[in-house]
Amino acid sequence: MVVLPDHFHAVWALPQGDADYATRMALIKAAFSRNLPKVERIRESRERKRERGIWQRRYREHRIRDEADLQAHVDYIHYNPVKHGHVERVADWPYSSFHRYVRLGWLPEGWAGEGVVVQL
Repeated sequence: MVVLPDHFHAVWALPQGDADYATRMALIKAAFSRNLPKVERIRESRERKRERGIWQRRYREHRIRDEADLQAHVDYIHYNPVKHGHVERVADWPYSSFHRYVRLGWLPEGWAGEGVVVQL
């Protein structure tokens, strides 16, 4: 998982027979937003719908097909702060499961270093 200023990426394992991504996404965004001060500027359309201005409205779901697909998506998620220009190194973004992967020995701290670009 990675949390960025206006969106987040996550890989979820949902219970068998349950694919209610929309409700989960709404609950996560609402709970997260309630814990932040209301300092962002919002448009009238968002105000009418009682939305915060910190999240993108849309989301995209993808069903993981196999281990290679899972690895590609986890790598993309961890690299996202670099892709969006927030940091130069993956390790410099504090709001990422990347640090857990390093602690567990699954990735080195210098993963996706200089000159590396991770894409889906």
